Amino acid sequence: MKWLRFRHRGAEGFGVLDGERVWVHEGSMFDAPRDTGASLALAEVEVLAPCRPGKIVGLWNNFRAAAEKNGWATPAEPLYFLKSPGSVIGARQGIPQPASYDGRVAYEGELAVVIGRQARAVPRSEAAAHIFGYTMANDVTAIELLQRDPSFPQWTRAKSFDGFCPLGPVIETAFDPAAAVLRTLVGGRERQNYPLADMFFSPAELVSRISQDLTLEPGDVILCGTSLGVLPMKPGTTVEVLIEGIGSLVNSYG
Repeated sequence: MKWLRFRHRGAEGFGVLDGERVWVHEGSMFDAPRDTGASLALAEVEVLAPCRPGKIVGLWNNFRAAAEKNGWATPAEPLYFLKSPGSVIGARQGIPQPASYDGRVAYEGELAVVIGRQARAVPRSEAAAHIFGYTMANDVTAIELLQRDPSFPQWTRAKSFDGFCPLGPVIETAFDPAAAVLRTLVGGRERQNYPLADMFFSPAELVSRISQDLTLEPGDVILCGTSLGVLPMKPGTTVEVLIEGIGSLVNSYG
């Protein structure tokens, strides 16, 4: 099932996307949502980010190909940072240029895990049951901020400007990451093409490992990291992240 959030006539709602129609539900997307029997044409609604995460956990160095090319060691445990929930935008929304930073800004096409049940110290064998589904993300990064001050790497600031976390457009609940490929097109040109099976830590293992440190709540998001092909974007550039079986996330920068 493909779940999405939308705005229609000034009111927000959510439902299941079936072709070109949205079947409207009520209650909680993550806790026994109720089908109202009503539907809307997809063309009638404004598609929003598919969830409102309280936490966004982002992975660094989670793909073997990127680690091998860059000379990074195999991580012994997930290496992660937190990204501000205020950075989330939906598909087709613009990624604004930061007012306080005029350096290079990079795209990073990524698979995103959406949590469906509270996860606290979850065993690996039970972790998959805490995943509601999967969506796509662009983990936008202000490259030159990361190491600008050698005494304090600025991961949070570099990753958290307004609009630096496009998500969506849907959450797919029936998806197997092990069999999928992620592609990123920049201005229509393919820049990333990598198998999701190349992760050091699979989505279920990430949920289990991270839940030992942080309690994950329904709607929280884990960005699984990116692989080769990350480059800076020019203002006016359109970036499209595609995963067959989920869809296409399109946003323009600047």
